[in-house]
Amino acid sequence: MSITPAGLSSAVVTVNGAMGEMEQALNAADARLGDGDTGTMLARLFAGLAKTDISQTADVGAAFSALARAAAVSTGSSLGTLVATALMTLGRETKGRVAVDADEFATLLAAALDAMMSRGKASLGDKTVLDSIDAIVRRVSEEPTLPAAADAAMSALETFRSRPNRVGRARMFGDATIGVDDPGMLAVAKIAEALAKDQTADD
Repeated sequence: MSITPAGLSSAVVTVNGAMGEMEQALNAADARLGDGDTGTMLARLFAGLAKTDISQTADVGAAFSALARAAAVSTGSSLGTLVATALMTLGRETKGRVAVDADEFATLLAAALDAMMSRGKASLGDKTVLDSIDAIVRRVSEEPTLPAAADAAMSALETFRSRPNRVGRARMFGDATIGVDDPGMLAVAKIAEALAKDQTADD
């Protein structure tokens, strides 16, 4: 398995299609900790990404960069900004590449994670989307597949459910966030699951 512009385009379409089922669940999770709009924001973001035609883009880096620009104008939320930051970093790291092999996934995601941490001013262990990405990085370094990434994201969600949120608006709820899923982590788990199921259906 490798990343190509066409494959990246297909992945975006898959996630955008799955957002219909995810949106209300993510909004409900966010309503317990924030404004209750994480699902709506991500649905808007992926709709914007899906409208960006990258299927015929010359290289992977250009495709990621085009998606980063689309993400930046699709939402002004903090999570949306982190998505745009990750895509921008991936675009820079893969510039000029026609395809990226699966064994490079972990290295690329690690670079994106570092950029997200710098931009978001959060740390690992704070119970955020960063912890999900970190779990995926560690897992795909050993098994670079979408099912492995989905499993890692779900494991991180379950692990951090019993911990309090330490940053953002959710931190104000303190120990009341114990036993509650972080909406960003839930989103990563659901998105990874959708991509893994789509790949399995194609095999």
